[in-house]
Amino acid sequence: MWIIRFRPITILFLFLILLLISSYPEGAEAKRIPSPCKIHYPSDAKVEWECRRLRKGETLENLFGDRWIDVARFNRIDRRHAYPGVFIKVPKRLEEIENFTPMPEYYEPAESEAKFILIDLSEQFLGAYEYGKLVFSAPVATGEKGNETPSGEFRITAFNSRHESSLYFIEKTNIPYPMHYGLRFHISKGGVAYWIHGRDIPGYPASHGCVGLYDEEMQKKYYKYPKNPVLNDAKTLFEWVISPLKDDEKFHLLKDGPKLKIIDHAP
Repeated sequence: MWIIRFRPITILFLFLILLLISSYPEGAEAKRIPSPCKIHYPSDAKVEWECRRLRKGETLENLFGDRWIDVARFNRIDRRHAYPGVFIKVPKRLEEIENFTPMPEYYEPAESEAKFILIDLSEQFLGAYEYGKLVFSAPVATGEKGNETPSGEFRITAFNSRHESSLYFIEKTNIPYPMHYGLRFHISKGGVAYWIHGRDIPGYPASHGCVGLYDEEMQKKYYKYPKNPVLNDAKTLFEWVISPLKDDEKFHLLKDGPKLKIIDHAP
């Protein structure tokens, strides 16, 4: 019979690995991911920040108090992905990112439009405009390398607040990935539909081409985290787009939906 003996240093190393894995929130991704600190946006140059690694027991809420949403928006990340071990950008003066948005307060090409959506891929941010004035903005997660979100001019042509993916599933399940508060803006020549919808926002481009917005209600339902949903930008944008229509949780075509312009390239 073989007897395997481990050196004390090996046992310590294995213990530290298990400790790090066990410190992730339930449902958080354990795979290696790009650090938000290494994702650079044009607006980063306007804020002095430093890179900080989240430690065990630390959350955006207990680190930044009532400014945690500003820090989340600045990092284009949601709470489910801000777990111990992840590096985030921390502004040296939090007041500089109050109600953070890199989107222009006024967008002249939209001044004749009652509703207009601008998505800046280089900033990973979306802005909603009424006659050129910014009325809502939100961080987004667009297409990863190899699955880039198309740029150009589009229009919202359909909506479905309970849309689901026909191609992708929640990891390690056979549950179709929820694309709640879906707003369709493009169908490719190959028949692939592109939507704006709620999804995980991990701090870097991560989708298969769609544009994702905060949807913590969905995350609580399917991942059990966070316990108290707060960030629901997908719902806010959806209701703004379809108003004054009422949502019945079914698929509908949308005549003369808001124009959408997608500019630049993802970092």
